[in-house]
Amino acid sequence: MSKPEIISEAYAVKSTVKPTAISSMDQLVGTNDKRTEFRVVGKYNLPGKISYALATGIAKFGIDYTATGMLFAKFLRSPYANAYLTVKDISKAKALPGVVDIVLWDDPDIVKLGGGGFGPSRPWLDNYADSEGCEVGAIVVAESEELCDDALAALELEWEVLPHIIDVEKAHRENETYPRIRPETMNFGGGMFAAAPSKPKENNVSFADTVQGDVDAVFAKTDPKNIIEYRIQLPTFASHIPNPPSSIAWWFDDPYHPESKSLHIEGAVQRRDSVGSMYGVSNEMTIQEGIFQGGKYCDWGMRRAQEITPLLAKRTGRPVRCSDEREDTFGFLMNERFLYMKIAHTDDGVITAIDDFSIADGGMEGSSSFGVAGDQGYGPYYTFKCLDVRQHMEIVDTNRGKMFLSGQHCPFNWDSGTMAVYLIAEKLGKDPIDVAQLNLHGPTSQEDPNPVLSFEENIKAGKEMMNWEWHATGAKTLPDGRKHGAAFRYQMCPRHAFSGYNCKLELRGGRVHLPTQGPVTGIFAVECNAMVVAEELGLEYDDIIVDYDYRERFTPVGGGSDGTTASSWAMKECALILKQKILEAAVAQLLNPPAPSMFGGFGGFGGPPQPNPLEGKTADELDLINGMVCLKSDPSQGKPLSQAVSANIFATFEGRPPAAIWGLGMGKMLDTMNTCYTEVAVDEETGQVEILRFGVVVDPGLVMRPTSLESQCDQVMYFSQICQTLGEYVYDERTGVRLTNNMIDYRWATPVDAAKVDHKFVETRSGNAAYGASGVSHSMANTHLVIIAIHNATGVWVDPPATPDKVLRALGKA
Repeated sequence: MSKPEIISEAYAVKSTVKPTAISSMDQLVGTNDKRTEFRVVGKYNLPGKISYALATGIAKFGIDYTATGMLFAKFLRSPYANAYLTVKDISKAKALPGVVDIVLWDDPDIVKLGGGGFGPSRPWLDNYADSEGCEVGAIVVAESEELCDDALAALELEWEVLPHIIDVEKAHRENETYPRIRPETMNFGGGMFAAAPSKPKENNVSFADTVQGDVDAVFAKTDPKNIIEYRIQLPTFASHIPNPPSSIAWWFDDPYHPESKSLHIEGAVQRRDSVGSMYGVSNEMTIQEGIFQGGKYCDWGMRRAQEITPLLAKRTGRPVRCSDEREDTFGFLMNERFLYMKIAHTDDGVITAIDDFSIADGGMEGSSSFGVAGDQGYGPYYTFKCLDVRQHMEIVDTNRGKMFLSGQHCPFNWDSGTMAVYLIAEKLGKDPIDVAQLNLHGPTSQEDPNPVLSFEENIKAGKEMMNWEWHATGAKTLPDGRKHGAAFRYQMCPRHAFSGYNCKLELRGGRVHLPTQGPVTGIFAVECNAMVVAEELGLEYDDIIVDYDYRERFTPVGGGSDGTTASSWAMKECALILKQKILEAAVAQLLNPPAPSMFGGFGGFGGPPQPNPLEGKTADELDLINGMVCLKSDPSQGKPLSQAVSANIFATFEGRPPAAIWGLGMGKMLDTMNTCYTEVAVDEETGQVEILRFGVVVDPGLVMRPTSLESQCDQVMYFSQICQTLGEYVYDERTGVRLTNNMIDYRWATPVDAAKVDHKFVETRSGNAAYGASGVSHSMANTHLVIIAIHNATGVWVDPPATPDKVLRALGKA
């Protein structure tokens, strides 16, 4: 694959777009953030520090750990979408040879666990199942996983099956009342990030409202020909965790903490503190050596399998491992949502009012509010100049499944804005890029008329890359007879800025060490930190040794791209503190040299001492360049770092970069942005849709690790392809049971199926993390870029995924 073009200096310096203060590199805060020359940052093909371990299988995840005398545990899982459980008898199961323990939901040990974790204040385990396949009622511990299955099958159970909801839109569509699927006492709240409902829950439906301006007044004075209405379905999308959650735990006598047993747990990566607190164990007495978390992309939730093993190990006196299977972790990266949109616009296409009425899947208890009420404060509407916006949402409790705390398409309603731009463009015979430029507000506020530097440069590069020639709906036929369609979208590049960072660096034995607790999540953030340290210390990337240690405080994790760009900003500050200490130590060593070794100096085997070019210099006259402590005035004069400084030196820094635009404005202020494009070919006889290519033009502020950025672009477009053309959750309406809960039935794309992705990277340096970077997060992931292109090709609308049968039905051919 060819490298994408990186457009930097020409864009940052020679752009014809006048940058405002908020998007100017002059406003960057932090030492050396205005650096213009880079040797390491932005360099291609620097391998991940643990890539070899991942590629060869040396890396160990929770499911890979074993221990002498290890037992296995499994949860009872519900075969019903909504049901109460009564455990009538466990004696037959307990009598099976090899069954060691059976723990029920009302056991005092379980009750003491409380609600715990990120979820709502519901008991840690109970006898109510609100989704097929969820853990309920009982846990079995045995000598093998097969014996666990036998014991679970031998339990005498009684189920009270309750009404279920799997069709979120049905009651609205048929003017019905949603059935009550949970008693009021089961409404425990929405977990972390839940927005306060605007009025009490009714029949398992809660409500959220956000109003800006006077929408009704604008519609009242708008010519009906300038009002458009449309419906858009945001599909449920699967997470597909490649390494199913699993943990193993045991208790042991620790000679350093003899007062009580210490806990060793593997598999609950980066959560040893919360797991330890569940069992009243301090961090000092909770051991977790593993750092590999697996592909939990924006998924912060712990599973019960990762929390229960310490309790089971304590009860049995032996190590216990509990692992989910792939079907057990087939959760949601986003919940289903239906938006009924009404848009007012002027004759030339400026949006003047937005009315968004949404019906959203609230999921089972404990689902994230991201994608539902959490979206109302951040989304595409606030990037428009339009000041009159109303959002009303009905959030329906369902039995479809669970979304664990965060997701891939956030904010989930972004393509409702993409759709508005496209429909207005189609109606007026304009290019949607022109309509987007007409509606996008300036950098500082919704009233700012100035162009956004990053957006304009993305558009310029995107049009060139795609050979962009917009055509009307159905107007272009390819030589093979298929219809050609194209689409465009934009989004912010959000730096979520949730976190502060505690950084530490050490010069030891002439080598620089970067200690971190990890985890290794697949984002390679620590590699960016190492690149920044090498840059500031005049070293090479391979000179920085990353020491993974669960006891360290530093972790390069944060909201979205903050884990890379903001942690690197803090680590840069730490590196500069270390650099100053190194230069001061070099001067001090000249004044008080270490004792000579038996083989060097003063007439020994090493010969007479050589003149030192650093002699008589101050720290201000020295620099670190190419691994040498050298003279600023003449970098060729110096000594290798390992010879110039023999002392061990520590540097620490605690802090974070300035608040990100994302957090300050949530779309009402803009700095770095991205644009996406696609071309499709639609066979109107078979309904087959081929994505000819995706195009991605991204301004992360500064490209820190191109390999990571390329992969991020490819990943989000891959996800977007799947949710718009392949993957689909299918349920049995009668029972509420999910019928597509594996990677075959769900139709996950293989590498052979993946569409081509072309990249161009723009560097405006208008972010405010390290060197003006902001990153991209997962903001390019989308639900309707391909769907819009299909409409541009054929003139028909298809709800995602656009499978051949759906396309043919929309064309009236099936």
